[in-house]
Amino acid sequence: MATLFRWLFRLVTAALVLALIGVGLVYYLASRSLPEYDKTVPVTGATSEVEIVRDNAAVPHIFAENDADVYFGLGYAHAQDRLWQMMLLRRTAQGRLSELFGRRTVETDTLLRRLDLYGLARQSVAVQTPETTEALRAYSAGVNARLAEINADSLGRGAPEFFVFDTSIAPWQPADSIAVVKLMALQLAGHLSEEVLRARVSMTLEDDARLADILPDIPGDGIAALPEYASLAPGLRPGLQETATEHAFLSPVAKRGLAGASNAWAAAASRSAGGGTLLANDPHLGFTAPSTWYLARLDLSSGGAIGATVPGVPAIMIGRTERLGWGLTSSYLDDQDLFLEQLDPDNPSRYRTPEGWAEFETRRSIIEIADEAPVTVTLRWTENGPVLPRSSYDLGAVTPAGHVMALGWTALSPEDTSMSAAIELMGVRSVDEAIDVAGMYVAPSQNLTLIDQDTIAMKMIGAMPARDPGHQTKGRMPAPGWNAENRWQGILPYEDNPEFVAPEGGIVGNTNNKIIDRPFPQHVSFEWGDSQRVLRWRDMMMGRAVHTRDSFIEAQLDTVSHAARTLLPLIGRDLWFTGESAPEGTPERQRQRALDLLADWNGEMNEHLPEPLLYAAWLRALQDRLIRDELGPLADEFNHVEPLFIERVYRDVDGAASWCDVLRSAREESCTDIARMALDDALITIGERWGTALESLRWGDVHQATHDHPVLGEVPLLRHFVNIRQSTSGGDHTLMRGRMSGEEPEPFLNVHGAGYRGVYDFDDPDSSVFVIATGQSGHFLSRHYDDLGQLWRRGEYIPMSLDADLARAASAGVTRLVP
Repeated sequence: MATLFRWLFRLVTAALVLALIGVGLVYYLASRSLPEYDKTVPVTGATSEVEIVRDNAAVPHIFAENDADVYFGLGYAHAQDRLWQMMLLRRTAQGRLSELFGRRTVETDTLLRRLDLYGLARQSVAVQTPETTEALRAYSAGVNARLAEINADSLGRGAPEFFVFDTSIAPWQPADSIAVVKLMALQLAGHLSEEVLRARVSMTLEDDARLADILPDIPGDGIAALPEYASLAPGLRPGLQETATEHAFLSPVAKRGLAGASNAWAAAASRSAGGGTLLANDPHLGFTAPSTWYLARLDLSSGGAIGATVPGVPAIMIGRTERLGWGLTSSYLDDQDLFLEQLDPDNPSRYRTPEGWAEFETRRSIIEIADEAPVTVTLRWTENGPVLPRSSYDLGAVTPAGHVMALGWTALSPEDTSMSAAIELMGVRSVDEAIDVAGMYVAPSQNLTLIDQDTIAMKMIGAMPARDPGHQTKGRMPAPGWNAENRWQGILPYEDNPEFVAPEGGIVGNTNNKIIDRPFPQHVSFEWGDSQRVLRWRDMMMGRAVHTRDSFIEAQLDTVSHAARTLLPLIGRDLWFTGESAPEGTPERQRQRALDLLADWNGEMNEHLPEPLLYAAWLRALQDRLIRDELGPLADEFNHVEPLFIERVYRDVDGAASWCDVLRSAREESCTDIARMALDDALITIGERWGTALESLRWGDVHQATHDHPVLGEVPLLRHFVNIRQSTSGGDHTLMRGRMSGEEPEPFLNVHGAGYRGVYDFDDPDSSVFVIATGQSGHFLSRHYDDLGQLWRRGEYIPMSLDADLARAASAGVTRLVP
């Protein structure tokens, strides 16, 4: 027995020793790729010495004798900190993910091959300005200099992920940077999925009048009457709809409600306490680790530029110079249309056009798959755009037999000069110059908010399709591509893009709200990203005669839900108890306790309060009860509460209260009945998951920000090191937006919000501040992987100075790149 024990002890000890050695080896290999910021590196590709000064947050301040070498330094810095992220973005745009991830990403690759974003990016290189061409080449050389250093010095393959997915890294090219911008356009595009959903709902609802309830239009003129989609798609009926497809792994296509969003506002000197213009901007994207954004300062010949970059792109995308500040918000321009293309029954290689049958433009593309045989895909284009697979965007549900669906989209341009606009914007000196330069911008369409020393402005940038006034669906649903009136007629003049320069009130801003009311086809869009945040923003801007940097920060961090303040009195007006308390332990007592809490609540979605959870769960259950019997499984697509729909129902706008009656029950339910039953549903769910002690609930426990690593975040054990989770305030409809997932089993997770916040004060420019949601590094062993995330979560910022001496004096490391 003693001998057996000794051998077991030896085996366990040996196993532990081997495990420790293994862990040590993994740590050593992974840590080899941690960048060293204080060093001198001989490089090829630069013409002068490049100095990269890192501050305490690892933000690089890049100095060189000429602009090309500054861009070289930015490429090197991006590759130091975000190499895996850059390569993943490039592979996604190229449709080459399956070479690493196997069968899981074939659908994603197929879609990207059909869109041909990378091919279009390669064609667009030739149309950039000379300055941009030089910047792209220099930036690529900087990235490749880092790759050469990694190979020469065996620096852990550049990032830990490359040990898991062993692959060679091709040199960076100018087309790669343009492809990253096009990929962002795809991430921000939401009109295609809205067209499909509107078509599906149109075929499902028995009462056409109810379409305006569940897919409400933002109040205002210019809304067009639409035909029933079934009348445009022969042979397609609700019962023939295909089941919705699951979201593909690593797909850049945003789920419904999770495309572009953002906030930006500016104050003129007359509305500023310090007498200088002010600008605040916080773009909203899906959370990820590391963040989409990377902070940097470039010392260009035109002056310093500082703010947020996107790894892979040689430009300050949002930020400021000494003379100009700029921010971006999603414009929600309708720059996508779906075209129903009819196949020739005698020759499926042809499709119908206004002039007769035409041949598809076709080519074959091979998708390599890890550990499997490759797949060959036939890519087809029509005059209207690429043909998309039925498995993407639920297109199979709205495409009848004998037809395919093609996409018209402004981003599918082989002459896309958006990169040139971004590069040249950093060198302009005034709002007027910035608006002129932004005319080169194609996609994704944005609202560009601007300040200089004297002027504030907002200009919608990006190509706006010219549509025929007789378009059958006004671009809101797929339309027959063989009818000439449905086809695009080019691009509208840049001067037609909405513009607000030096407004009389001294304040301009956008929360993705409807910004203009013009009739179709100059309407910009029928779909907008916000109808609620703008109301709170308006109140906060009008509540002060003058503003300061701190008042702009206060607005960025505001967590009061205007929707909650509006909807709770409507849905609960007949439920507030005024009589004796119900017996303890009964559902009625629990309902009364919840109503008492909500009655005293001011609508603040604070992470420490229980009321936001009660409100969110109630409204989620309420909307589902209202629509489930009419829409059936299609109700799953509406997993975010639509305040305008709830308000229409409870105000009975145009008979919308009919949603409250359950079609499959004998009795006629009132809206009060549905509200009461939904509250009981919510309390049951809360009790099962988080407990019945309502006063002890905490919104932040269920509304955690999910900065997850897109690949390693799924790996057991490792996910605890690479995923960043933070308790957060806010919600779908607060200025500090924390868009919820809407998906079980954790529908209230915060998955989409401000990955970057910046506030610029031209009264004292060096008092400007910024922050990103994670950290500068993409390496999970780096202290800079999540250090800024701690500040972001608390609503704090770091300074934003263009003072070169200050940057050097406070440096945490200086990298010198020597030719």
